[in-house]
Amino acid sequence: MNQQHDDERSRIRTAMDRLLAGQPTRSNGSLTAVALAAEADVHRMALHKRHADLKEEFYARVRAETHQTPEVEKRLRKEVVRLKEALKDSRAAEAESRHRAEQMALAAAVLILRQSTGQDQAAPGSVVLLRPPRG
Repeated sequence: MNQQHDDERSRIRTAMDRLLAGQPTRSNGSLTAVALAAEADVHRMALHKRHADLKEEFYARVRAETHQTPEVEKRLRKEVVRLKEALKDSRAAEAESRHRAEQMALAAAVLILRQSTGQDQAAPGSVVLLRPPRG
């Protein structure tokens, strides 16, 4: 590891301490990765890519020291609930579609059976033409 990498890690750890103590100097003080990156004067993507372990450590400390759920985790939990509900609705719609398809297949089978056995003969005068015959 190079000196720049070590320096970034040191700044991130110091920034964690300041944020958790409620003494931010460079950020808005929120307990998020964005605030941590700003507080440490590190690019946000560097925190997510090169120092992902420190980001996770930060969130673990937020949970342990403040007894709060990190904002990212709250958003993800809400999204999971929303997606589970959407999946449940989708499965219910799929089951309804399958039921309708089965009903239509059964109706078609009955009509074909009636037609092949001659049970589907209409009584004279009971047929109404929807279109006039072509002629």
